[in-house]
Amino acid sequence: MDEMTSITSEDIASSREGFSADRCAQVAKNAACAQGLRAVARVPEAVAANAMTFDVEVKQGERTNQEHSGRCWMFASLNTMRFRTIERYGLKTFELSQAYPLFWDKLEKANWFLEQILDTLDEPLSGRVLAFLLSDPEGDGGQWDMFRGLVRKYGVVPKEAMPETACSRNTADLDRYLTRYLRGCARRLRETAEAGSGTEDLRAMKKEMLDDVYHICATCLGEPPATFDVRLRDKDDKLVLSGTFTPQEFFSEAVGMDVDDYVSLISANTADKPFDHTYTVARLGNVVEEGGVRYLNLAVDELKRLAIAQLKDGLPVWFGCDVSQSYLKDEGIMDPAALDIDGLLGFPVETCLDRAQRLDYGESVMTHAMVLEGVDLDADGKPTLWKVENSWGDDHGRKGFDTLTDAWFDEYVYQVVVDRKYLSDEQRRIYDTEEPTVLEPWDPMGTLATTR
Repeated sequence: MDEMTSITSEDIASSREGFSADRCAQVAKNAACAQGLRAVARVPEAVAANAMTFDVEVKQGERTNQEHSGRCWMFASLNTMRFRTIERYGLKTFELSQAYPLFWDKLEKANWFLEQILDTLDEPLSGRVLAFLLSDPEGDGGQWDMFRGLVRKYGVVPKEAMPETACSRNTADLDRYLTRYLRGCARRLRETAEAGSGTEDLRAMKKEMLDDVYHICATCLGEPPATFDVRLRDKDDKLVLSGTFTPQEFFSEAVGMDVDDYVSLISANTADKPFDHTYTVARLGNVVEEGGVRYLNLAVDELKRLAIAQLKDGLPVWFGCDVSQSYLKDEGIMDPAALDIDGLLGFPVETCLDRAQRLDYGESVMTHAMVLEGVDLDADGKPTLWKVENSWGDDHGRKGFDTLTDAWFDEYVYQVVVDRKYLSDEQRRIYDTEEPTVLEPWDPMGTLATTR
């Protein structure tokens, strides 16, 4: 046995002796085994510093709940949109249907996936590209650019027009069987191509497959309405909107948001992604005719500046982050100071990698999308604490709201979506005219927000 490559009995004896002799380690062991790491690493003074008071704040309707689904990016997008409807008509609260875009996203993702399969017929099945495409063809996750494409094509509907179903509340089975079916479709398309069939025959096969996908989605979610009746009443019970609308008409009338004005900004400080340049991700998208995603990469302080500008104008901000990091979920607190894991264990664990290194080494990616709805500022106008609307119901956090400290923003916020008017002239020029660098499909900036 090579003592330098194997764990030897001497190694174990040394570790055992050192751990047993460390009194602090023994106390930490007893506490963590009884309560869990995060519970005993919780720092009460830091928790107390996360008060729900904000200098700049927008008021939203009642909390929404994505339940057991990975639709956070849809909920975040719809929450920014319903805010406009609530404000426009003086409503007490209001929700847009989250099952409606889920239906169309599943259908569009299926088409996107099958187009990728047809585009990679010459790729080996054992290669990384096919392995990536086959890994999760129908997951719930997404990004802002993908939602914008759905809204432009399909509009939105009130929740009453397409309510939740058992399969939208818990998408596990829907995703499982759609994924299985689409992997079978991939096999059939590749084998048919290998047998000599041409593009026309393969695309005819694809159309038949998409009809089956529609069938599965309609079975699980119901059919999306082509038209629907609306009667909205304000806080004083006055009828403020009524009529029959198509989804596109309702979006134009009741939301009135120009989605083309909103741009996706990322902050990835890795060596391969210089700031002040645009990026896209190969093979990432859903609506084929919309193309893929487009990002402008900026320093994290720029993301803050732009988010604050939009909040000061009374509008919420869609953002993406790595929600599980330094997070006290029950309290709804995202704060590196609120959890002292390193102090509990006695050596760097939380701090063993910086922001760029976490991205490079697979430790951190964007996992969740939420909405910024407030910010507290210090005497110099710098942010200290941010108010967050989550989509996990009103029994989560503080009546459905979370807070994140500015230090947490520095470490784990990777994306914000703002109106392009807040960008500098140079930033708009870069976003509009620069040919984006194409990132690999598995790049961390291609991760889809999907936390349940």
